[in-house]
Amino acid sequence: MKLYRRLLKFLRPYIWPYFSIAMVCMLGFSATGGAIPFLVQSIFDDVFARKDQTALFYLPLIIVGVFVLRGLMNFGQSYLTAYVGLHIIKDIRDVLNQHIQSLSLSFLQRHPTGSLISRVNSDVILVRSALTDSVASLMRDTTSLLALTAVAFLKDWVLASIAFVVFPLSIFPITRISRKVKRFTKRGQITTGNLATLLQESIQGNRIVKAFGMEGYENGRFAQENQRLLNLSLRTSRMKAVVTPSMETLASLAIGAVVWYGGSSVIGGGRTQGEFMAFMTAMFLMYQPFKHLTRTYTTIQQGIAGAERIYEILDVEPEIKDRPGARPAAAFSREIEFHDVSFGYGQNLVLRNINLKIKSGEMIALVGVSGVGKSTLADLIPRFYDVTSGKITIDGVDIRDVTLESLRSQIGIVAQHTFLFNDSIRNNIVYGDPCKDMDQITAAAKAAHAHDFIMATAQGYDTIVGEMGMKLSGGQRQRLSIARALLKDAPVLILDEATSSLDTESERLVQEALENLMIRRTTLVIAHRLSTIRKANRIVVLVDGAVVEEGTHEELLARKRAYSKLYTMQLLEDEEAAGEELLH
Repeated sequence: MKLYRRLLKFLRPYIWPYFSIAMVCMLGFSATGGAIPFLVQSIFDDVFARKDQTALFYLPLIIVGVFVLRGLMNFGQSYLTAYVGLHIIKDIRDVLNQHIQSLSLSFLQRHPTGSLISRVNSDVILVRSALTDSVASLMRDTTSLLALTAVAFLKDWVLASIAFVVFPLSIFPITRISRKVKRFTKRGQITTGNLATLLQESIQGNRIVKAFGMEGYENGRFAQENQRLLNLSLRTSRMKAVVTPSMETLASLAIGAVVWYGGSSVIGGGRTQGEFMAFMTAMFLMYQPFKHLTRTYTTIQQGIAGAERIYEILDVEPEIKDRPGARPAAAFSREIEFHDVSFGYGQNLVLRNINLKIKSGEMIALVGVSGVGKSTLADLIPRFYDVTSGKITIDGVDIRDVTLESLRSQIGIVAQHTFLFNDSIRNNIVYGDPCKDMDQITAAAKAAHAHDFIMATAQGYDTIVGEMGMKLSGGQRQRLSIARALLKDAPVLILDEATSSLDTESERLVQEALENLMIRRTTLVIAHRLSTIRKANRIVVLVDGAVVEEGTHEELLARKRAYSKLYTMQLLEDEEAAGEELLH
């Protein structure tokens, strides 16, 4: 129940007035249920037995009035409960999304996207049912049960005692079934997340799926997980379906005993027909809220299963966050420096004892074979990860002592794999700074050599680029990302193999756009094509996560060490590629 109490904080903002008024309506609806047995007794005794004309005149009016009041109360509690429930769904989803956005890249890399989406979507629905619908049911049905129980004992304590034998007998099996429902619900939610992950991967990677003819394989994987979800759902439904028949079977035993004992007393003259029918009405009405309460207990267990998965995310502390007392970073003016920096994922170090100084206005290139740690080193500057040991300073201040927002506001990034949102070209360019006007957006696009192809599209800057920008070519996507970085106008720039995987013409345009972007900026370039970094002030060569040499292009070639080998290898590869092109 500790977890359930944690959930109640989401209900607290709506307790007054919405949930309180809903509770009043529930109590009114429940309390008026206690009047129905008295109306039934009056019909049998006053109208049928004594043939009272006055009672015949007033009773229909009273019945209509009672049920109109119950209808209004039922509407009030139903609508207000839904109002509160839908707002709780919104609030939990907002909190979950904000928390997920605050978590580190390493967390997001460890958890499949589909699983996280499942928690935000389906798990929250379960929690809503456990909070609002269940609390409403507890209030409404408990009140009804208490009112009708009081009426039953008031009418006939002997018959009431016979009828109440059922309740303690039903508690144990219902509790046991509900716990199983919780367990299978959680397993079902995990499978739902797996299903979402498979679907997302097969849609986003459909080009590869088709290229390798793996549609059947992907269909099989999806069908297998879908069947697993079906089996879990059926088991959960089967267990939930057992509750009502079990209750009704037990209730039939009590009803049979009451009919036999009470009917005998009516025949013997010990009770009037009205008294007996009033009691029977109370008993029938009493079993209804009890059945609702048993279903409510099952719903609460399902909600707790969803809450466990939600709090598995909310209880994760961001690995990268502002230190206590962190202050806004001053405008960058002098240098970025790595002081004996090491970094590793777990126990495996990727970078070892890096000492590097990047002065304001310099262009520094990082080179080395794939997997040597170039991108990781660049990711440490905006604190996508924190160093394992050592420190990084900007203008002499440890980057962990300034706020993340102020640090990242001074860094622009153009990555190899450009991510564009399924939105307009305008909104993708302005993503880094929504306050920019159209003239500034157009100027950035022109500097990035993107304006011409943008204007050639059907809606120009309002053209939707599709999921991950797939309606555009690789070169077009890259130029939009450069326009985005230009518009942000950050003093520090990180270029992570920004021209790799492009054709010659696209590479030329992107390279020209990058040269426009690097003007008056401090730039760290992760180089794929060594020919593109000849103008770098310094080239830093990484081998096995360590800096082995640095200098200008000419200096490093003259040393005939690691850089010279890399350059020679790439020249040979280029010559072979050129020879193959001539042959074709």
